[in-house]
Amino acid sequence: MTEPALVLEKVSHAYDGVRAVAEVSLAMAPGELVSLLGPSGCGKTTLLRLAAGLEPVQEGRVAIAGREVARPGVSVPPEGRGVGLVFQDYALFPHLRVIDNVAFGLHRLPAAARRARAMAMLGRVGLAALSERYPHALSGGEQQRVALARALAPRPALLLLDEPFSGLDIRLRDRVRDETLAILQASGTATLIVTHDPEEAMYMAERIVVMRAGRLMQDDTPLGLYSRPANAFIARFLSRVNCLHATVRDGTVESPFGCFAADGIDDGVRVDVLIRPEGLRLGGADGAAARVLAVHPLGHSTIVVLRLEATGAELRARIAGARAPAPGCRVGLVVDPAQAFVFPCTGPVASG
Repeated sequence: MTEPALVLEKVSHAYDGVRAVAEVSLAMAPGELVSLLGPSGCGKTTLLRLAAGLEPVQEGRVAIAGREVARPGVSVPPEGRGVGLVFQDYALFPHLRVIDNVAFGLHRLPAAARRARAMAMLGRVGLAALSERYPHALSGGEQQRVALARALAPRPALLLLDEPFSGLDIRLRDRVRDETLAILQASGTATLIVTHDPEEAMYMAERIVVMRAGRLMQDDTPLGLYSRPANAFIARFLSRVNCLHATVRDGTVESPFGCFAADGIDDGVRVDVLIRPEGLRLGGADGAAARVLAVHPLGHSTIVVLRLEATGAELRARIAGARAPAPGCRVGLVVDPAQAFVFPCTGPVASG
């Protein structure tokens, strides 16, 4: 049986008495690409640092490729764990050429083998022609690929990436993300990517682990996370939502769009009905009556701001393409039930 690439077992960590990670357990299979997703300060980078050996484990244990590398009082140093690291700022050595940066972690190999391996990795990331340059002469995307080549060169059992695309402008980010994903898939190395960007996590990963306030909220596939969020926080974090309030009666809640099931929620409980903008369809007379307030074309889609006539609630619909009714028009709204979620109320009456 193949050992997991990474096991975190009931790992907890605190800084100055403040709990940053609380009893998190996680396992990754060899070759799996997992994203650790959450807002700033939720503990995801701390968890990555604990896996890498950059922080000592205070509670719990860490194992990499079947070997225990950390528990309270015991910590194998980063260079002895078989992990590759790519930091947010890439951390390239400015005084070393590109090839020497990539070869830096290959000190156990003879010089000729070290250079050959470094050149092979630069070829894999498409930068062999730039091997003699220094980091300052590279673009942001090229620096990112050098950092990736350096991390993969020692053939680690586990690759850890901390917000690897956040320093790039949005147009370059999409291209570099595509290139990186192709390299990671070709390498077959188990990879844990830390990000605060839901779209990035869903685009890159086979599994997404959502964290909040140091705790693991949900571990699922991108589709599972999107279609079956475990709580209101996850539904809101993945995308903007419209929010209506209601009270559970006989296991359901009533809304201007009809009734929604409130499975597992007791009668009398106030709930949020969260509806994604793409779950609202501008229909005919059978829909809930609404007035168009504003239209915002985005090219591939259009945001339509509406006000429900029955309640006065302001909603946003995302429709395909650029065609939309003009402001002031009266339309009917229909909800896709698969894009609506009911959770116990977490805030004041408002649109999400």
